[in-house]
Amino acid sequence: MDLTQRLKGKTAVVTAAGQGIGRAIAERLAAEGAGVHASDLDPGLLADLDVAATAGLDATDPSAVSRYFDGFSRIDILVHAVGYVHQGTIEECSLEDWRRSCAITLDSAYLVIGAAIPKMKASGGSIVTIGSVASSIKGFPKRAAYGATKGGVLGLTKAVAADYLSYGIRCNSICPGTVDSPSLRERIDALGKSMGSPEAALSFFIDRQPAGRFGKPSEIAGLCAFLASDDGAFVTGQAINIDGGITV
Repeated sequence: MDLTQRLKGKTAVVTAAGQGIGRAIAERLAAEGAGVHASDLDPGLLADLDVAATAGLDATDPSAVSRYFDGFSRIDILVHAVGYVHQGTIEECSLEDWRRSCAITLDSAYLVIGAAIPKMKASGGSIVTIGSVASSIKGFPKRAAYGATKGGVLGLTKAVAADYLSYGIRCNSICPGTVDSPSLRERIDALGKSMGSPEAALSFFIDRQPAGRFGKPSEIAGLCAFLASDDGAFVTGQAINIDGGITV
């Protein structure tokens, strides 16, 4: 792929960059010239990631998030990709499951974005959250907690966009359909045990994709690079579906 250097000189922070969508985004932003600071709950996943800096970070820990962002004097791009997928209806979602979902997906967004904004106000920048079409956009079976928390992420994204546009800060959410990733494969394996076979679980996920395939992390990363760059300078407060036709 012939990439531009449209992000050269930019400082980018990417959370949950160890694998899947977050890793693809970190790699793409670095390839486009950004100095990428990648973090993940499991720092071992970052060992072979060729970026400016890597760090272990529990994005649900207020103190850890505060210490991490204290290390930046300026941030031009923030991509928050932390999330957790609970499989189950509301009856199958315990209070512990619910609170874990809220902490990982929604509380982390509140903590990370809140810590990054003071580092962006002087010179503006782009914030991208990783939402989902399974949210306030569309309901899916066995996604009660996940849909609720991702819906919260979209609401927070729009509120931040409204509050900080005067500082030159844009905030958008990318809302993927089902994307092939290590976490998806784990969910397929887990669902396969309750459905009787991995094949049945795979069909469950594929059948809801009008395109007949899963999305690729690189496809999400390409959209993220656009939103992070000056090419996306007139885009803010948007929840952008990239879903293979799910919401057509």
